[in-house]
Amino acid sequence: MGHNKVFVYVAVVFAMVFWSFSFVWVKEVYVAYGPLTTVFFRLIIATILMFFYGWFSKSLLKVEKEDYLTFLLLTFFEPFLYFMGESFGLQYVSSTMGAIIISTIPLFSPIAASRYHNEKLSIRNFIGIILSFIGVGIVVFDDSLNFIASPLGIALEFLAVFSAIAYTVILKNLSNKYNATTIITYQNFIGIFFFLPLWLIFESKTLLTTPFNLHAFVAILKLAVFASCLAFILYTYSLKNLGMNNANIFINIIPVLTAIFAWYILDEPLTFRKIVGIAVVISGLFIAQIKMKKFIARLVSIQQDGGR
Repeated sequence: MGHNKVFVYVAVVFAMVFWSFSFVWVKEVYVAYGPLTTVFFRLIIATILMFFYGWFSKSLLKVEKEDYLTFLLLTFFEPFLYFMGESFGLQYVSSTMGAIIISTIPLFSPIAASRYHNEKLSIRNFIGIILSFIGVGIVVFDDSLNFIASPLGIALEFLAVFSAIAYTVILKNLSNKYNATTIITYQNFIGIFFFLPLWLIFESKTLLTTPFNLHAFVAILKLAVFASCLAFILYTYSLKNLGMNNANIFINIIPVLTAIFAWYILDEPLTFRKIVGIAVVISGLFIAQIKMKKFIARLVSIQQDGGR
């Protein structure tokens, strides 16, 4: 039982790692291709991979007719609205700024979880969320506490935030009936048709006149494999086992990891202020997840064993 719990936490952490990298990969793609082209081909590649995996593992389930509308609604919020907000928003704000806005999801999701799933927010959850959010603020603001970004970019990123919350509410219900492979495969497949008309109208002609860029194409592959496939599978699994509030609080890791990856890949400075912020975020996650009574009892037990 303990090993299963460890695997759940490992799964949600890796999902956040892949999504953190996605902010860097998107910027790499934008050097050559537009947002609609990025998302459209990302979904095509992800769908092919997921169908192949589902067939090979025999884990792809048939969707019942009564759930057709639910899957359409799920796809409308994510990947469609979420990617419209996030992808276009990243044209106007930095990767780190986009990540900090996305990290506000746990601040709003408890309202939805309470309304639709009767999940209550405990005091430790509340403290952990606030502490993690403070840590995120330390990571993304400079020493003068300047917050400079495009209002349009911020609005688009918040569109992604509220789309993700709606997606999570619907996903919670479907995850009790379908496995992660089925959900992710069909949401990617349906998402292609949501984006197809927009891509044909706005970016298809531009793509034909754009020289092939290997570096940008590899970034799209990474987005498809890790961010659109593996991350969603791991997150769906963790959501089912942790609940909406506990799973979503890990989203606060995203801007922290994004800052680290941007430093390593893009040579952005990793200051002492950012390191302090990382420590605060991790502390917040620890407080939100740990069960204090069991933790205290374990400490007492260790002390008693040491006394013997």
